[in-house]
Amino acid sequence: MSTLVDPRQAQTFRFVRCGYADGVAELVYAFDDGPELVERIRFPDAPELPEARKPAFDAALHLLHLVAGISYYKAGVPERIEVGTGAPDAAGAELLDALYLHGLAEFAYRNKLDLRGRIAFPRGSSVLGSGSRPKAAEAAIRGQELRGRDDGEVRALGLPHRTLIPIGGGKDSLVVVEALKRIGADAVATWVGASPLIAAVAERTGLPTLNIGRELSPVLFDYNRMGAWNGHIPVTAINSAILACAAILYGFDAIAFANERSASAATLEYEGQSVNHQWSKGWAFERMFAAYLRTHVAADLDFFSLLRPFSELAVTRAFAKTGAAYFDVFSSCNRNFRILGPKPSDRWCGHCPKCHFVFLALAPFLPKPRLLSIFGGNLLDDESQAPGFDALIEYRDHKPFECVGEAAEARAAFAALAARPEWREDALVARFREEVVPQLGAASLAVESWLAPSDEHGVPARLAGALDAIRGA
Repeated sequence: MSTLVDPRQAQTFRFVRCGYADGVAELVYAFDDGPELVERIRFPDAPELPEARKPAFDAALHLLHLVAGISYYKAGVPERIEVGTGAPDAAGAELLDALYLHGLAEFAYRNKLDLRGRIAFPRGSSVLGSGSRPKAAEAAIRGQELRGRDDGEVRALGLPHRTLIPIGGGKDSLVVVEALKRIGADAVATWVGASPLIAAVAERTGLPTLNIGRELSPVLFDYNRMGAWNGHIPVTAINSAILACAAILYGFDAIAFANERSASAATLEYEGQSVNHQWSKGWAFERMFAAYLRTHVAADLDFFSLLRPFSELAVTRAFAKTGAAYFDVFSSCNRNFRILGPKPSDRWCGHCPKCHFVFLALAPFLPKPRLLSIFGGNLLDDESQAPGFDALIEYRDHKPFECVGEAAEARAAFAALAARPEWREDALVARFREEVVPQLGAASLAVESWLAPSDEHGVPARLAGALDAIRGA
């Protein structure tokens, strides 16, 4: 066993190998010649891969190996990256460089690191790690490199017209579920990891379900206890790569995420760099990742967000109209996310940025008693909550490092409530009207301006009816 040393002293981060057998994918990494970090992805009841899909699955697995490595790379952020499983082509390296730089921007900001100019994936030829590989593995790597060339594209596989819907337990993915139901799409609710809350929400959809397991290497937690670099990673990107493998394995031609256009807005600007907590939920990542899948995995695999044209307020309006069946089970609260129970306090802590934003964004579209019953209380009539709501509207603070909407739409929601008799005298609504508006001004406070969809999205034509279902909600 190699000695466990501080990964912050390492010179090289190594993508050692990856493989798949009997429903389990293994992704292996290392710092220098240190111990191997082995992650496992478990695909339940995995079918036998048709021969025609095996090259595509190998390409998707190779991509997953490179994307998921971000969980481990950040422990040391060494200057050199070696890919022992076939270096990506120019398009792949560009995707990975962008993901590691922008996806770790919050991590870098909080740890006072500058990753610009430090992240550079090797391109076009393997930089092999130590040790030998069997001939079959060498052949697979050569195949990956050939499929990844810029001058060639992969073919369509004739994937079944079925859609994977990633479920997060919150309102956004449920709007996607109901929209796809409206057009009769063949869909499966899927999630990665063990969450009783997500499982309960997925069951409530009435759709077939697929729960994929992810087991991080325990060595990573040993590194963390040693004081390795730690912080936020772009989990959505990792789940996207896992679901690309699942789509090929189980037979789906679409992966429909629920990332609204607000996800593209930066959390803050720091020393000339945008820092966006939601970068891997944004439009820039979606376009790059979708293009890579079409040209390197399967030409008929569509990756997109069905909510991309919509603001958070437009999504909450749709959820208020179509999501009543989920009001007693859904939750966007990260603090209480591990808890499942019948009371609102089991699902909503009532104090975190997600609770604040979802409460505020739903308030213009739900009857007040209904909203209070969901959360178990009135968050806007509690003066102690003022700092949290101030951050949402960027008043005396920057937007929280959380998956919340833009400050301007949070202000618009407040303004709508300030005009309604049932809300206007609540402590924080009155404070907004009397203190905040005179400081920030009344420009762009109309909720209606946030409800019109944009034309910027990657939704395939065969599922465009689901966009109409959301618009009409």
